Amino acid sequence: GMTESERERFDAILERVVHGLPVHVHDLIERVPLVVEDRPSAELWASLIEEGLDLGDDPTELCGLYTGAAITERSLEDPADAPPHVLLFREGVRAAAGGWGVPDGDIAEEVLITILHEYGHDQGLDEDDLADLGYD
Repeated sequence: GMTESERERFDAILERVVHGLPVHVHDLIERVPLVVEDRPSAELWASLIEEGLDLGDDPTELCGLYTGAAITERSLEDPADAPPHVLLFREGVRAAAGGWGVPDGDIAEEVLITILHEYGHDQGLDEDDLADLGYD
């Protein structure tokens, strides 16, 4: 788990990263909300595994998740009760950055990569496309 001070440190880093994003990414966040949680819920993790996603076996290592259809695949028939959103997981981002012993800049870089990766999915990019862009 995370302590309150760790959560505050992470959220302060996140705010700085989001503040520095280009306008077009802010527009994406306005349309597809960014939701921050410590880790995926047990229910969410189970549903991801059930879908056959290869996420490893540790939910605290998942950095982010895009939920919803890519903009290139949406239609007017999509259910309105399940709007797309991006989940950012504090513990996964922290782990990917190297833990709390690293400088804030390392955590900020991982936050940025995760945000751009997940919003890339919203724009129709797949894992290979994102890897080619360096957002993996």
